[in-house]
Amino acid sequence: MRHGFLKVAAVTPKIKVADPKYNAQVICEELEKAYEKGAKLIVFPELCLTGYTCNDLFLQELLLEEAKEQLLRIAEATEGRDALVMVGLPLERDGRLYNVAAVLQDGVVLGLVPKANIPMYAEFYEGRHFTEGNREVISYYLDGEEVPFGTNLLFECTTMPGLVVGCEICEDLWVANPPSTSHALAGATVIVNLSASNETVGKDEYRELLVKSASARLICGYLYCSAGEGESTQDLVFGGHNLIAENGSMLAQSKRFIGETIYADLDIHRIRGERRRMGTFGKEQDLAYVAVPFTLEIEETRLERNFGCLPFVPGDALTRNKRCEEILSIQSYGLKKRYEHTGSKIAVIGISGGLDSTLALLVTVRTFDMLGLDRKGIIAVTMPCFGTTDRTYDNACKLANTLGATLQEVDIREAVTIHFRDIGQDSNCHDVTYENGQARERTQVLMDIANRMGGLVIGTGDMSELALGWATYNGDHMSMYGVNAGVPKTLVRHLVRYYADTCGQEDLREVLLDVLDTPVSPELLPPVDGVIAQKTEDLVGPYELHDFFLYYMLRCSFPPEKIDRIARKAFAGIYDEKTIRKWLKIFYRRFFQQQFKRSCLPDGPKVGSVAVSPRGDLRMPSDASAALWLEQVDNL
Repeated sequence: MRHGFLKVAAVTPKIKVADPKYNAQVICEELEKAYEKGAKLIVFPELCLTGYTCNDLFLQELLLEEAKEQLLRIAEATEGRDALVMVGLPLERDGRLYNVAAVLQDGVVLGLVPKANIPMYAEFYEGRHFTEGNREVISYYLDGEEVPFGTNLLFECTTMPGLVVGCEICEDLWVANPPSTSHALAGATVIVNLSASNETVGKDEYRELLVKSASARLICGYLYCSAGEGESTQDLVFGGHNLIAENGSMLAQSKRFIGETIYADLDIHRIRGERRRMGTFGKEQDLAYVAVPFTLEIEETRLERNFGCLPFVPGDALTRNKRCEEILSIQSYGLKKRYEHTGSKIAVIGISGGLDSTLALLVTVRTFDMLGLDRKGIIAVTMPCFGTTDRTYDNACKLANTLGATLQEVDIREAVTIHFRDIGQDSNCHDVTYENGQARERTQVLMDIANRMGGLVIGTGDMSELALGWATYNGDHMSMYGVNAGVPKTLVRHLVRYYADTCGQEDLREVLLDVLDTPVSPELLPPVDGVIAQKTEDLVGPYELHDFFLYYMLRCSFPPEKIDRIARKAFAGIYDEKTIRKWLKIFYRRFFQQQFKRSCLPDGPKVGSVAVSPRGDLRMPSDASAALWLEQVDNL
């Protein structure tokens, strides 16, 4: 419950058709298992107290009365238990029969939600027995107690702001305008679906698609619990296909035909944050709903949810390769439009033999190929200075030559030395002026070559560097189009690797692999024994940590305390708690301090869900205080 995490469970018990007493016993036993796992929201299938396949037995008063009795028995079993429980049963009201989800908590039936859409097609014949549920909430008397009855019921947790649960039943999800749409617009952040969806060939894929798309469209958690073993197989087979999704991502999914209970940790804070971010969500709502309050104890959720170390990089190789191709296309199409607009046929790019400039050069080559321009129009400029090593210099030259670009070398040592003399900078003082003087000289060289040749300077800096301000203002910070501005450092590596694996040129692949093996460095300090002395991640911190922080801060709006918690889980065995918190503090400090650099970024394409452009995703004041965030890090 802390940090917005809610453990939920979808349980498919093995039932007996038309035996509510037996089924209630099984449900109570399954509840105990779910309680033990720490589940706070526990859902059972549609009509599970009697079985979905009772057919005309649903008309038997004895079965209906026994189902009510056993519902009260299950409600009693929830007393003193810290969870919201949903169970399906048939219920008669005013001479009509309804397919109902009963919502239970701490010994009480909080509400009864009837199925809104009754299918009468193909194998479904529910209209023979059941009536469509009423939207407007009315009173139903159960064992002498008044209980709200209607589809427009929401269950709102008073102790966890933002946890609002809405309910629909099976077919409700499959119709053109599901009740869940109204539920979400009325404030529901979690939708549960009690279902009895039979299995036919390929139906599981469509079911999965429906659940994922509903959770994405409604920006919610979606819990789908379906009937399984024990239902009659007279004409149909039920596989117990349970699914839990959040914001379009599948968190858990059961194997069919084995009666598997699944658990997942929904993130209510993330759902609320995503809704805040999307200004179009929830507008023009005029919905009559009744909110039923309930309470849950706020405690530390035992997290089963996994957080990958690289949120920007897909873990699956096939998906990763597809993503890499897509990103390279976005980058090159963005640059292509700029060339079509300006009419230029020359690109000027500074190449260092490092990852970022390598990726920018590869993107430029793709762009020129798409435009049918001669690659000789790509002026790849290497500008050796005090920190340049033979390895990076050689790789820069090999890259330009292998790709068919025009290699131009401009040694800037003398120019920088003269500049230092002019401003009174001691060349033996390796301070920030020493470093930035070289970076700005390189940018001046590139800009002037571009002016002389009528070309565009292609920026090489990536999004991670921009987030940390790890760029020299008006140095490598500036260009005429920054192709890498939307690509985080952890993804740059995979893009270059993908290019190496798919280029079909052994000589190009060889040099790209060596670039990948080279430590990340701006090479602004003299090497030691010919080896890079200035390693970026030793100074600013591991990029895999900073990219992790960046994603969960900007994309998910998580506070430092929550980022720290999930980072410790994601990087367990890689970084200890002290290291994570050290770099987390540096991340926030630098992110706030360096906004002024991002406020005047050159144009560049957005490629993912996180971006730092001041014209798009991140409209942040350059002088905002970081005190609130840093204080929380200090208090961890």
